[in-house]
Amino acid sequence: MSEQEESGGESTLTVLLAGGVNLAIAILKLIAGIITGSGAMLSEAAHSFADTITEVLLLTALKRSERPADRLHPFGYGKERYFWSLLAAVSIFASGAMFALYEGFTTVFGESTDQTSPIVGYAVLGIAFLLEGTSWLQAIRQVRKEARQERRSFFTYLRMIDDPAPKTVLFEDSAALIGLLLAFAGIGLHQLTGSSVWDGIASILIGLLLACVAYLLGRTNRGLLVGRQADPRIVRGVRDHLVAAPEIEAVVDLQTMLMGTDQVLVCARVDFDDSLGAADVEFACVRIAGELTEGFNDITEVFIEPVPRSDPNLRAAVLARYGDLSTRPIEDSL
Repeated sequence: MSEQEESGGESTLTVLLAGGVNLAIAILKLIAGIITGSGAMLSEAAHSFADTITEVLLLTALKRSERPADRLHPFGYGKERYFWSLLAAVSIFASGAMFALYEGFTTVFGESTDQTSPIVGYAVLGIAFLLEGTSWLQAIRQVRKEARQERRSFFTYLRMIDDPAPKTVLFEDSAALIGLLLAFAGIGLHQLTGSSVWDGIASILIGLLLACVAYLLGRTNRGLLVGRQADPRIVRGVRDHLVAAPEIEAVVDLQTMLMGTDQVLVCARVDFDDSLGAADVEFACVRIAGELTEGFNDITEVFIEPVPRSDPNLRAAVLARYGDLSTRPIEDSL
């Protein structure tokens, strides 16, 4: 099994577990919210339903992004994972955060409501915390495992990750655990003070929490969807490999882009030795491209263009994109 297939299977397991947990919790919270009359509990029910929708969208992302390349999409469908993950972030905000904020403001500024059977709310929150914790631990386990494989720290890998599924599950489960604590505090303070304002404040805080999570996930997927550069270590390795090639005198320009999870496009403009013939340059391009795809598992497409390093228009374009390359390497400026 390839590293990409193993990662995809792990992501699918993480998403399926999170989806099943969220659906069960959403139903429990809805029942508890109706029984107790707690706005925070109803907000948490909306939160869990939003998370369930998110998991459906993530599953769609995982399946559709695995389709092979075809005539209409010669580079494959890898970026579909980012599109559907972006929709998942929007769903968290639209269906979770907005309802929680509405419920919170309605409770705070509306008529005070009596609390009934708070013990039911506490019991459901406790069960939900255990279930959410199970899903959260699976997401943590996957991210830590992949971070070790990449030889990165946990948070560095989380920032550089090109698979939005585990990051989305981790963020939403973390928000869910914090939201449960907020709901518990809202119900408890309502019971102690007799004022439903605390319940409403908890709902507002849950809504703000979800809005923040939606923003962070949306920003991550926006960057991936627009076309982020490859891991700087891959960029550096590709550049070093090109520089070391005996046929190449200089690397004039090097561009990389994530085409999907574990799918990197490499475009290199290089100045070949002028003594080489056309056939020599062709064979060198084929050989170097093969070496790059074999040496870096994530690289799926390589394009090498012979260019003169002295071309003023090309040099101006490179300087406009990266700045002075004599003082700042390409991979450090991206």
